[in-house]
Amino acid sequence: MQAGTLRAQARMLAAGECSARELAERHLARIRALQPRLNAFISVTEERALAEADAADAARAAGRAGPLTGLPVAHKDLFCTRGVRTSCGSRMLDNFVAPYDAAVVERLRAAGMVMLGKTNMDEFAMGSSNETSHYGPARNPWDPDRAPGGSSGGSAAAVAARLAPAATGSDTGGSIRQPAAFCGITGIKPTYGRVSRYGMVAFASSLDQGGALALTAEDCALLLGAMAGFDARDSTSAERPAPDYAAALDADLDGLRLGVPAEYFDDDGLDDGLRAALEEALAAWEARGARRVAVSLPHLALAAPAYYVLAMAECSSNLARYDGVRYGHRCAEPADLEDLYCRSREEGFGAEVRRRILAGTYVLSAGYYDAYYRRAQRVRRLIREDFVRAFEAADALLAPVSPAPPFPLGQELDPVAMYRLDRYTLPVNLAGLPALALPARPAAGLPVGLQLIGRDFDEATLFALGAAWQRDTDYHLQAPPGCA
Repeated sequence: MQAGTLRAQARMLAAGECSARELAERHLARIRALQPRLNAFISVTEERALAEADAADAARAAGRAGPLTGLPVAHKDLFCTRGVRTSCGSRMLDNFVAPYDAAVVERLRAAGMVMLGKTNMDEFAMGSSNETSHYGPARNPWDPDRAPGGSSGGSAAAVAARLAPAATGSDTGGSIRQPAAFCGITGIKPTYGRVSRYGMVAFASSLDQGGALALTAEDCALLLGAMAGFDARDSTSAERPAPDYAAALDADLDGLRLGVPAEYFDDDGLDDGLRAALEEALAAWEARGARRVAVSLPHLALAAPAYYVLAMAECSSNLARYDGVRYGHRCAEPADLEDLYCRSREEGFGAEVRRRILAGTYVLSAGYYDAYYRRAQRVRRLIREDFVRAFEAADALLAPVSPAPPFPLGQELDPVAMYRLDRYTLPVNLAGLPALALPARPAAGLPVGLQLIGRDFDEATLFALGAAWQRDTDYHLQAPPGCA
């Protein structure tokens, strides 16, 4: 059985064509068959999945089934899961079993979803290729020698390979959108504050946001509807109810203004195949009544340096808690307290995480705080104001996700070159806006994606545009070789 979309599987369950247990068993069998090739999971929770599936079947038999009851899901391994290891892709947390569920896990479980396991990721969500994971890189189902994107690479690979119809992810600077683009699937990065961060292990607290990956915009709308909403346990959670995203999928696009930022489209580094894919999408939306308008984001070139100053500073602060004393990795036979701290952190963290901690500590240090951190905060405000002005002329903005198709694993890029690959996604996180990544026409035979950027809390418009695009195309339904 092809795993298919969430919507298709929901119809199968409602029609009695299969049970939730049968659905779970089929996905678990696919995981066993393809995990050695893709390394998409860190932990597979087979017993828990079958128990939850049985509970879903019982709920359906009792007439208590909701839209997501019995549907499988995988969780990125930075969402705490009670009784199951939450490693963040790091040796530091290889032995950490959370005593509680993250809000996202809690809400999807309450909706009746069945957890298949925890997916691979860049260590503490720091990376763009999934190569910083302590457990080895997840691999792109379209070409296992290429990156699936990061940091939610395992989630994207699992959905693309039909190991799960949906997965959670987090997006600090593009970590949902870039993997979605590289693996040919759909991913939603909601507005900052739309989804609770309670129980989501922090990288950069003012930038991190939980979201979802699935095959279609419709599926992402279903997931976000269940995940979103105010949570008093998260001080940054927005006190506004989530709308009915599913109801927005058929919205009329006539007269909708689609902004085309010159700074994205005029970038000399943008792949020609991607440029053609963007033009194809624009033409499709125009045929449905939308109209393109030119907009400008003049400070866009400053987004990458500002982002990395801020993200590394917050990383340095958040990861200070891992000291070998309270929980996580502890070195063997420390000579004294200083040796315990130093060796535990050196052994527990990989090279990329150590690099970011050191850089973040530097920019926060006396004498450099004003020159780097405070200045980056000012740039962040300028970028936010650019988007606000752009949305006076447009209802949504169109941009590429990444400048090129997925790159080979093991590619020797210096850290700054790797950071620059995220330059199209970072501005959205600095501004706290929602963005939806959608598969577009492949370039050089490899998946690529476009992103729609929306106003604060206007994910509904993005879903309407995404659903219209996916009614006109089938890029989102194309399966990687051997995964149909």
